[in-house]
Amino acid sequence: MLTVDFHRLGLEPGDLILDMGAGAGRHAFEVYRRGAHIIALDYSLADLKDVSGLFAAMGTAGEAPEGTVAATVNGDGTRLPFPDDTFDHIICSEVMEHIPDDSAAAAELARVLKPGGSLAVTVPTWLPEKVCWALNDEYHAPFVEGGHVRIFTEATLRKRFRDAGLKPGQVHHAHALHSPYWWLKCAVGPTNDANPLVQAYHRLLVWDITKAPKLTRWTEKVLNPVLGKSLVLYATKPLATSPSKQARREPARA
Repeated sequence: MLTVDFHRLGLEPGDLILDMGAGAGRHAFEVYRRGAHIIALDYSLADLKDVSGLFAAMGTAGEAPEGTVAATVNGDGTRLPFPDDTFDHIICSEVMEHIPDDSAAAAELARVLKPGGSLAVTVPTWLPEKVCWALNDEYHAPFVEGGHVRIFTEATLRKRFRDAGLKPGQVHHAHALHSPYWWLKCAVGPTNDANPLVQAYHRLLVWDITKAPKLTRWTEKVLNPVLGKSLVLYATKPLATSPSKQARREPARA
């Protein structure tokens, strides 16, 4: 299940991509399949071990173009272990809402993105997230370790990355069918996966993801602008201004 639209991101074979906070690797695997070089970074060593194993299996099975590189790195999103201007594109999906110092994370993402490069960042959408917080305290921090620490509005997310030096652009919403699922989970307890209603809805989501029937695809497309669980923002890093251009822009001094 992908949240990011790779066409809007501008991904091309041979590009170098960072998936910051890769988790189970859903976006990283698709990047690898498309022939771009991918570095999946996460704080969890357990998640990275699984991602690394699947990268290896994909390479052995020929599911990625020959010569494409995939690697995992353990790291902190507020102190990325990469030089400035490293990556052609960056994906940061469902991560910013977990980071207490989100301004530092945004600044680091901007730092390691190449001038002219693009970033796709996704966070829970304000309205569906607001409902989850209201239904159960066990869904978010400080009541649960590792839970969400804030609710973003589109304006707040744009400002965060604008302040980091990027130029925010297009937005869209995704996964409207997942919002009721999380409301249901919060109503019965976020960890209560044995609840019959939760299990039934989960089977529906799995069926939808694996079969992609037209009915549910069109239903979600219609509902996404209002109920989409994820907000996706695309931003670019301005090209560096050459000294000669900068001199022409500055007024003459007496």
